[in-house]
Amino acid sequence: MTRASGWHIELKFRESGAETRALALVRLPDGTELRADGHADKHPDDPELPQVGEEIAAARLLNGLAQQLLDKAAKDIEAVTHSRASVRL
Repeated sequence: MTRASGWHIELKFRESGAETRALALVRLPDGTELRADGHADKHPDDPELPQVGEEIAAARLLNGLAQQLLDKAAKDIEAVTHSRASVRL
């Protein structure tokens, strides 16, 4: 059986002074929308490397999204099996 699926993902970054924020919206095929954010703060002694702030903020955001997806998967399993499910990385 072949199945094609797609997810809509928006990822934005905002920089303000020494802070970088990453914001994400993920729309799943079943209509579920997951949102997460992450941040990074530049130490005053660090060099100006905006991409590093984006990478750190995005990593924190993706970690939060990963947990949300695991929680959703567990709930989806529970809805079918009617038993408690535990899904971990």
